[in-house]
Amino acid sequence: MSNLELATSVMRFYGETVNEDDRLRSSADGRMELVRTQELLRRFLPSPPARVLDVGGGTGVHAEWLVKDGYDVTLVDPVPRHVEAASAVCSAVLGDARDLPEPDDSFDVVQLLGPLYHLPEPGDRQRALSEASRVAKPGALVVAAAINRYASLFEHVTYAHLHTERIHNSVSKILETAVYDGARGFTLSYFHRAEELVTELQASGLEALQVFGIEGPAWSLVKAAEQQPGEGPTDELIASALDAARMAEPYPELLAASSHLLAIGRVPNDIAD
Repeated sequence: MSNLELATSVMRFYGETVNEDDRLRSSADGRMELVRTQELLRRFLPSPPARVLDVGGGTGVHAEWLVKDGYDVTLVDPVPRHVEAASAVCSAVLGDARDLPEPDDSFDVVQLLGPLYHLPEPGDRQRALSEASRVAKPGALVVAAAINRYASLFEHVTYAHLHTERIHNSVSKILETAVYDGARGFTLSYFHRAEELVTELQASGLEALQVFGIEGPAWSLVKAAEQQPGEGPTDELIASALDAARMAEPYPELLAASSHLLAIGRVPNDIAD
């Protein structure tokens, strides 16, 4: 990538190929991700009508429930069709997480629930997090999601093809390098370890950091049930997997089994101008 251009494969993936809104609302693990993200954020969000900047907010799937909860939401996303769709939900503008079109100290909450996924260069991720801290008020909440380093290992078992040579080699490379090149299927992506995510947020000046496994350690069982012939995972299985995610929260060793991670920190109240 050069300057602030997002990789062509990423723009094409979200601009032409996939509908992220559908994934979160339709697939079993996507619905788990949405439910858990909502409940984790609601645990920390200030009372409405606080100002929320939804960076990389896609079509507005999170902005929608935030607006219903009474928050004043502005969405920034680099994909034109996302911004067009999100404009029906809240104020939405084209922009890049690494160069936000917002003034300093403007928001009570800044959330990045996707940008870190597709910035494989450490400098780009640090720039995005620094921008989030810049536009956040002193004491504001900054939230960042990441794909777990080991998510592809669990996911490709659910498709029952991890043992094939091509998938085995592809997943092995992700485990070794933390990067997927976007050659087929998914697009260019970066996979975080929990401790790495904490280090990156700390480097941007954030404090009071906590990391959660969004879907928890049983999400792949739900996804595996969805892949099998029949009616898919039962409501009872999904409820049990969600409860496993909640029960796992005190145990950091279980973070490695979740599909996504959610890091929550705050801008120091005494941050320098």
